[in-house]
Amino acid sequence: MTLERRREVLGRVKTLVVKVGTNVLSTDDDRLDADRIASLAEQLHRICQSGCKLVLVSSGAIGAGMGLLGLKERPKDLSHLQAAAATGQAHLIHIYDKAFRPYGYHAAQLLLTANDFKGRGRYLNVRNTLRTLAEYSVIPIINENDSVSTAEIKLGDNDRLAAMVAGLIQADLLIILSVVDGLLTGDPTNPASERIPLVEKFDDNLLNLVGASKSTRGTGGMGTKLEAVRTATAVGVNVMIANGKRPNVLDELLSAADVGTLFLGEGDGVSAWKRWIGYTLPPKGRLVLDAGARRAVEQQGKSLLAIGVVRVEGEFAKGEVVSLVDQSGEEFARGLTNYDSSTAGSIVGKRTDEITRELGSIPYDEVIHRDNLVVTSQK
Repeated sequence: MTLERRREVLGRVKTLVVKVGTNVLSTDDDRLDADRIASLAEQLHRICQSGCKLVLVSSGAIGAGMGLLGLKERPKDLSHLQAAAATGQAHLIHIYDKAFRPYGYHAAQLLLTANDFKGRGRYLNVRNTLRTLAEYSVIPIINENDSVSTAEIKLGDNDRLAAMVAGLIQADLLIILSVVDGLLTGDPTNPASERIPLVEKFDDNLLNLVGASKSTRGTGGMGTKLEAVRTATAVGVNVMIANGKRPNVLDELLSAADVGTLFLGEGDGVSAWKRWIGYTLPPKGRLVLDAGARRAVEQQGKSLLAIGVVRVEGEFAKGEVVSLVDQSGEEFARGLTNYDSSTAGSIVGKRTDEITRELGSIPYDEVIHRDNLVVTSQK
């Protein structure tokens, strides 16, 4: 049954995002593995020949820079991280471009920060650029712009970036290549841990399967990958996690071989507008809701009214994304707020007539209108 489901899902793939982790691309001495990149290029060529539109999200710039600069461990301060990224990025793209040339492709570099997803205009510009590149013999290669990223504009890791890109272009499938065989029943260091071939519905309890191990060169481990899976599947994108050091792994995955873990997307996903609201950037602040307001938003499809808000946390401007949480702190939705944090704090728990007296008028009946609200909880 699992293999039949794989064949069904993979037979419909027309748009694909492949994310390659730093450890997949690196040798033991922190240099880029040109042979592995050449093998990936050959497999990606076969994917393109099948008529599939392809976007590659590749880590490896900082790792490559470390090798070129003679650094023995990943820098901990921002300036040295940015120097390693700036040095390594050019080398990374050069090797990719050289690997793709025999098949008639060029490598196109897109370096992104959180600001490229924050503003609706820039978000659409990225999508339009990727769509236009698909008209040419070009492989778009996306990486976070680590040479300039700071805490305020940093996306966090390329697993998250890949999930956001997959949602942006409405990909049918996201493949995350790591150095583990997929989602396991326990820590990868435990010989008794077994691979889970299929996850039909993402559940937050899957996070309990995450071991303590973490990438030595990259920024994340299975925890960040599962967060990326949650983001992607919530907007209808199917996701596969597999071992990128396995020979011809992409060929195997797309032929529905019993390799890696397949996570099924949620139904038909959500609209492009709500993908942008719910699954792009971390929220600026939080609105704490009472139990009745949570039910109204999460189960009944209602807008959020001030009377259901218990507390405002953080600072945010009108029109920014905020997180909706219950009184235990559990997030269940996100939305674009009609009020800044100061004004929202002054109308907490108030009825419409009380808001009018407080503000002199009522600019908006809702703190967040349903059209600008996305339920993110997955149970």
